[in-house]
Amino acid sequence: MNVALWIVTGLLAVVLLGSSSKIFVPREKMAGMLGDASRWVEDFSPAALKAIGVLELLGAVGLILPAVLDIAPVLVPLTASGVVLLFVGAVIMRLRRGERVTIAGDLVYLAMAAFVAWGRFGPASFTG
Repeated sequence: MNVALWIVTGLLAVVLLGSSSKIFVPREKMAGMLGDASRWVEDFSPAALKAIGVLELLGAVGLILPAVLDIAPVLVPLTASGVVLLFVGAVIMRLRRGERVTIAGDLVYLAMAAFVAWGRFGPASFTG
């Protein structure tokens, strides 16, 4: 179970790290990068996009570093819970925009974050 949790955590951290590029990439460039799947950025101000990018970066770091460094490992499931909330917001935004086709990825990432939170908060969470 621990190996599965680490694999899912690593994949989720990579996704979050990659999507944190919102911090540096201008909104106009992001809107054209993935076609219709990235048009949602036009609904947000540059400051809001930077804030989302910072949250994603913190999520990537918070999923990995506390457990690897063995410093406050309880931060991992707390971070995963925060990532769940981040993707709940993404799903709500996609539903409001009528983007039902592109919602699948967000739901997969939401499920991955929920799995990590559940697995790391569980009864054997801090053993091995």
